[in-house]
Amino acid sequence: MNRTDHVCLMATYNEWMNANIYEAAKRLSDEELSLNRNAYFGSIIGTLNHLVAGDVIWLQRFAGHPANYSALKPVQQLPAPKSLNQLTFSNIRDLSAHRIWLDRVIMEWSRSITEAHLDGTLSYTNMAGTPADKSFFGLLMHFFNHQTHHRGQVSTLLSQAGVDIGNTDLVLLIPSEP
Repeated sequence: MNRTDHVCLMATYNEWMNANIYEAAKRLSDEELSLNRNAYFGSIIGTLNHLVAGDVIWLQRFAGHPANYSALKPVQQLPAPKSLNQLTFSNIRDLSAHRIWLDRVIMEWSRSITEAHLDGTLSYTNMAGTPADKSFFGLLMHFFNHQTHHRGQVSTLLSQAGVDIGNTDLVLLIPSEP
């Protein structure tokens, strides 16, 4: 599997797992989703909002790549999150609709990335105003790993609330080699 195929696989995994997480979360009431469960971002809805905020921040940075990805134009129009714990959506229905839209953007964008793009460096400024120049491929791997990390937290919180999300293993999506 080459790197662009791997990026597409990770985008597919992201979309699939988000769909599973959100379907499971919808089994709980808004009150249960907002309950402070002493997680890093407090609640299930807080952690899911963090994932959206983080994704928007990174996608807006990725839009600055010299490839000028047209698939990321809609994300550039979104207001930049002011903090990583910003509660942009207070209920699972609105958050889920936004997540579905964002995952479609990620899927389309992932299919437009070429091997040559992956060899480049991305220059960006972090939320503290510090400039950085980092490997674009490395940043993409961070982007997808960050999602997986926090979805793992959400799956634990859901499990503690009595909701099983089922199998979460990436191996289910890895194709057999010919």
